Amino acid sequence: MRSGRNRRKWIYVLLLMGLLGLSGCGSPSSASVEMSSQTELVKTGSMELQYAENFAVDYYEDGYKMLTTLPDSKRYLLVPEGQPVPQGLDEDVSILQEPLQNIYLVASGVMDMFASVDAVEQIRFSGQKQENWYIQTAKDAMAAGDMIYAGKYSKPDYELLVSEGCDLAIENRMITHSPEVVEMLQSFDIPVMIEYSSYEQHPLGKVEWVKFFGALTGKEAKAEEAFAEQTEILEEVESGEKTGKTIAFFYVTSNGLIQVRQSTDYIPKLIELAGGRYIFENLEDSGSGRSTLNMQVEDFYAGAKDADILIYNSSIDGGVTTVDELIGKCNILKDFKAVQEGQVYCTTNDMYQQSMAVGYLLQDMHTVLTDDDTAKLRYLFLLQ
Repeated sequence: MRSGRNRRKWIYVLLLMGLLGLSGCGSPSSASVEMSSQTELVKTGSMELQYAENFAVDYYEDGYKMLTTLPDSKRYLLVPEGQPVPQGLDEDVSILQEPLQNIYLVASGVMDMFASVDAVEQIRFSGQKQENWYIQTAKDAMAAGDMIYAGKYSKPDYELLVSEGCDLAIENRMITHSPEVVEMLQSFDIPVMIEYSSYEQHPLGKVEWVKFFGALTGKEAKAEEAFAEQTEILEEVESGEKTGKTIAFFYVTSNGLIQVRQSTDYIPKLIELAGGRYIFENLEDSGSGRSTLNMQVEDFYAGAKDADILIYNSSIDGGVTTVDELIGKCNILKDFKAVQEGQVYCTTNDMYQQSMAVGYLLQDMHTVLTDDDTAKLRYLFLLQ
């Protein structure tokens, strides 16, 4: 198996060798490697984080930065334009030469962070087609031809990425199911970065990843501003009423199971911060690394039938528009307390991609819990 995979890899290498020469995208030149022997990294400080626990950013003299994704211990050294590659680096450190201008973004939840720091122009390749984006700046960039579709995570267009000089692929955790893709990208000197914002247990830890991508794109100040806007919303909501009402956040799968969030996920924490309680308080599949669990309908009924509020997650199937439509997906929902009392909500389709809107979703949940004016909702809507 391994020998067959290696043969395929080298067939790609041989076919695209000429393209590599034209693209200018590859290992540092011999001149820069020679200069590197004269340069050492001198650390000057580290990025301060409030909630995020799964990345780190360290700063060094002359503008060098080391970005680390902690779950997989991967390190990426950002080398300022015109500066040499430092000496004595560990072999596992990926070199990113600034300015990054041809990023391949597959992790769609990150696009909103790039948009919030005005760095969408640094993304040349998209893992989503234009019609699948809810981020307007991404749709506009693809309409203008400034951003182009380069294939989904499991089937990237290697020839396109190499010929146009891709300098970094940003993936989500789905890429771990396609290790051969990572191997192939790296064989073409394209570093692969996995973002782990979904690992964050605090909602603002997830949002704080904007600082990581702010450092990556040289937009730290804008990232700080975007993050501060969300923390201000949290402070406002936390000072409000704590109702103690229960919420069940769920999705009906295509095979009739009910998908819910583990108690350690950021959604249950968001519900708590908004002044409510997640109905499944001790639901955890430790060691799975997943934020969701699938359960039988009967188990969902037993645990959630008396929940005060139901919220249907539309990010997978496009959602529903009426209570009857929701009951059509799962008939036993008609007996739920929230259905009978008219307390059933649905998320908007764009919620998953709107990663910088966690604060606004927090506001929405607080509004729902306090029976405030539902006309103010942004990412939730009441089902009729």
